[in-house]
Amino acid sequence: MTDTKSKKGKVVIISGPSGVGKSTICQGLVKQMGDVYLSISVTTRPKSKTEVDGRDYWFISDEEFQKRIDNDLLLEHAKVFGHYYGTPKDKIDEALAAGKVAILEIDVQGAKQAKAVFDDAVMIFILPPTEKDLAERMKRRGRDPKDTAEERLNGASAEIAAAWQHYEHMVINEDLQQAVSECVRIIENARTQT
Repeated sequence: MTDTKSKKGKVVIISGPSGVGKSTICQGLVKQMGDVYLSISVTTRPKSKTEVDGRDYWFISDEEFQKRIDNDLLLEHAKVFGHYYGTPKDKIDEALAAGKVAILEIDVQGAKQAKAVFDDAVMIFILPPTEKDLAERMKRRGRDPKDTAEERLNGASAEIAAAWQHYEHMVINEDLQQAVSECVRIIENARTQT
């Protein structure tokens, strides 16, 4: 049964190292599930040439970000690789009130903060098949300068280690469609249990 009114809203946290395919999996979930709100984070990092403000992130200044913290407008926030990222609180509340799945694509730091607010949140960590695969994916996407890419790759091991402690579900993204299907199954199971 897919009647949105009969289902309670649910927060789903999707995390994983840079380049693992989180965004692609989240887009797949939106297409496959229908009653999903994909949260768009705010960030202070510069926009890349391929990104669109309001689609990929809301790109804001450090001052605007601090105002949002001061006014308690963010569900979670963290400083990652020298820039701030956060999840606007109001959009999550609206999605949950409408009975939707609210997907947060956030890092492990933010996930812990969000889980403290929504203790029944479903936490899914996306893993690469191998470290070599992750390095190749990061290189192919070409979004980061070489030093930032190396920093992200070095941080991936610590992030994966932390994930084993905090996440209920680990999904290996070797085959994209299979990874999306596994995430859909995890989310639907969680929704029927509440």
